Amino acid sequence: MLTRLSDATRSTCGGKAATLGVLLRGGLPVPDGFVVPAGEQRTGSDAGQALRAAVARELGRLGDPVVAVRSSAANEDTAHASAAGQYESVIGVRGPDDVCEAIAVCRASARATRVAAYRDQTGGSTSAVHMAVLVQRVIEADVSGVMFTPEQPGGSTRIEASWGLGVTVVSGIVTPDTYEVAPDGSIACTIGGKETRVDLGHERSGVVTSVVAEGQQAARTLDDDTTTLLAGLGSRIAAVLDGPQDIEWAVAGDKVWIVQSRPITASLPAIPRSDAVMPSSALRGTPGSHGVVTATARIVRGPSDFQTVRSGEVVVCRYTDPAWTPLFTIASGVVTETGGSLSHAAIVAREYGIPAVLRVADATTRIRNGDRIALDGTAGTVTVL
Repeated sequence: MLTRLSDATRSTCGGKAATLGVLLRGGLPVPDGFVVPAGEQRTGSDAGQALRAAVARELGRLGDPVVAVRSSAANEDTAHASAAGQYESVIGVRGPDDVCEAIAVCRASARATRVAAYRDQTGGSTSAVHMAVLVQRVIEADVSGVMFTPEQPGGSTRIEASWGLGVTVVSGIVTPDTYEVAPDGSIACTIGGKETRVDLGHERSGVVTSVVAEGQQAARTLDDDTTTLLAGLGSRIAAVLDGPQDIEWAVAGDKVWIVQSRPITASLPAIPRSDAVMPSSALRGTPGSHGVVTATARIVRGPSDFQTVRSGEVVVCRYTDPAWTPLFTIASGVVTETGGSLSHAAIVAREYGIPAVLRVADATTRIRNGDRIALDGTAGTVTVL
């Protein structure tokens, strides 16, 4: 009924699990786990009991760890569409009952409205897909993040990192540290504003969010040795998978783990040179998605503001989450106050072909509803006209 992660294939176990299976077989440091194949969609009490028994056996094999339960759809993590953040993940569950409940949550997300909108925008089928589900040991990370391997020979490796679990980086709720590792091994680092961290909950299931101590907010998350090690792992993974990769990783103690890898779907804007000349009136941020647009700004502070957005406006917000994806189908651009260029919001913006600028300090107060703004996603600037 279930498939060990080391035996996963795309046809039955979906894109995420199949890729991790390849890496696990290749000797890469991937946390062990198992997969509920896409074909295991039977319903009824007997089927539920059989699934629970099989899950209990696999959890026992792994030593009854705390796990992450994650989607692994066949049309996810492809070279043309990442589906970044579109399906559900449940982090920090333990025991067969809670894991089976999380499996149901992941399966149900295949029918979410945002998934259909994403598939329509990226040219995929909008019908619900059979969802394989990956159950994998959670790494209780000290530092986590995302890495993009070079898109062209001789290019640099981009790494974004923050304290705790990687959800803060991929969701864009913090501005992570950014590291760029050049082909000669030299490292450039920009320190982010890491005010929040997410960790496993020890008193209850799931995760807990806490405020990062002031001294740690501006402290560097990765030393040069770990940064170099990550870049080296990225090169190995890109060689094994035969192409540039978008990789999620975690560091626990002195061990680096790889928790996801998928093809890079759209070109990443370069980090602007520190001596680049920009208009004095421009608000500066991090380039997230190529393109230039002049349009009306619309401040969005949460889902209750979604209905106010008109076609062609630029969405200005603190940060986005997957529920915001349908806005990207009508917006002409995106500006956020936090986040990095490797976050889910930036990836989806690049796939949709709309410019995005992230990490624009106080954007939701410095820009007002109805302001006419010029947004340059390649340079990372926003100018109120």
